Amino acid sequence: MLVFSKTKIFFISILCFLALYFALPTIFLNSSFNNEKIIKLLPSNKVNLGLDLHGGSQLLLEIDVNSYLEEQLLILKDEIKNIFYEDSIRTLVEKVDSKIIFTVANEEEKTLAKKLVKKISKQLEITEESGQFKVFFSDYEVEKMKKNLINQSIEIIRRRVDENGTKEPTIVSQGDKRILLQVPGVQNSQELKNSLGKTAKMTFHLPAKNSDQEISVINTIELFDAFGNQYFLNKDVVLSGDLLLDASATYHEGKPAVAFRFNALGSRKFAEITQNNIGKIFAIVLDGKVITAPMINTVINQGSGVITGSFTVAEASQLALLLRAGALPAPLQVIEERSVGPSLGSDSIASGKIASLASLVLVAFFMILFYGFFGLVANIALVVNISIIISLLSLLSATLTLPGIAGIVLTMGMSVDANVLIFERIKEELKNNKSVLSAIEQGFGQAYRTILDSNITTLIVAFFLYVFGNGSIKGFAVTLSIGIVSSMFTAILLTRMLISLWLKRARPKKLSLT
Repeated sequence: MLVFSKTKIFFISILCFLALYFALPTIFLNSSFNNEKIIKLLPSNKVNLGLDLHGGSQLLLEIDVNSYLEEQLLILKDEIKNIFYEDSIRTLVEKVDSKIIFTVANEEEKTLAKKLVKKISKQLEITEESGQFKVFFSDYEVEKMKKNLINQSIEIIRRRVDENGTKEPTIVSQGDKRILLQVPGVQNSQELKNSLGKTAKMTFHLPAKNSDQEISVINTIELFDAFGNQYFLNKDVVLSGDLLLDASATYHEGKPAVAFRFNALGSRKFAEITQNNIGKIFAIVLDGKVITAPMINTVINQGSGVITGSFTVAEASQLALLLRAGALPAPLQVIEERSVGPSLGSDSIASGKIASLASLVLVAFFMILFYGFFGLVANIALVVNISIIISLLSLLSATLTLPGIAGIVLTMGMSVDANVLIFERIKEELKNNKSVLSAIEQGFGQAYRTILDSNITTLIVAFFLYVFGNGSIKGFAVTLSIGIVSSMFTAILLTRMLISLWLKRARPKKLSLT
């Protein structure tokens, strides 16, 4: 139907106005425009230009590989102790330098010990001399661990820096322990360093007290919170942040906090812990510091909770981001920091701007030349389409690079192409001696199915580009997806509304599409 209710017209108009309003900061703040009064009226969000267009910040990071290998050796030591205990092998298992050492005198136990160690990993090297065993990682295993460490660190850095896949950072390995990070549009890299500086390793601990409520020295760690309060906690981790499913900034009793939710395994463990330890504190520790230590008052079955503390809103948001991204496997150190200029020269950028504007003007001229008033309506829809894309990218704080611009240009063409299909269909209906109203109604109705099919197939391609791509590829996929959805809104719904309003006022007896 070409009839639009006042409510529908109102909501479409409001959506178009908001798109134009949120697109203005990108237009003004990325130009030489400096009218402070107007700038204050605009939203603060804008699309940032990428490294190729505007430059940004560069960090060279070094992974503490030795710390990671030490941690893996300690984990190996605990695994050997546990597996020996289960099979009744009584021996002292120690870590000395880069090896795990234990002594077994009995010949049967020697054979069993070798078998059990190999059961942990076939890549472990085992030597024996007079009953003393030395277990260590093979060179192949160490190289494999280093490679996995680099890959895992890169992925977590990407999630921390670019959670939505819209900032298009450059993250590449350099050697076996360094990572180069370039983030577009970031001039002050301190916030970036703050996000990367924490390993964000969250663990949950119970108090280190025995049945007599005396502090047990064995297996106890002494930690402090932000206020200097002292906690004696059991060293054993009863629950790990690795089991977190989601984390988000929230408010608890009017103060900023972080809500978290465990996966199925974590929820089950959380319920067991709260059931067996009612009346005890439950300390949440992040990077060796007690964040909060609430009292367990009841059984918690839903597998979720809230981290409270002396957070600001920004700190709560950052902690939630770190927990969602996951813990870094090893500490990172910034060994070089500098700003980088645009990778494209000013001449290339200027030429790109001229080419984009020229193409937009020529497309607008083409539509008016071939379709007259309907072409003008299509041009209005095209401007709104571009505004919707820019405004949504602004709200996502996205970074626009050349691939992103290519995505916008592609959706501009698709938007115009959709209108061309509709108008050509209307022409065919008019040639069949249909009335103006019937021809327009049939034109939109018949062309709609073709437009929907082509856009859905393109959305599927964009989805797989986002899932399997990274960096600029993800940015292109996001821009393309937003553009496809907005082009369907503007090319079909907005164009249809404007034409229906024109028909209601002009009431033409004949329609001429030149």
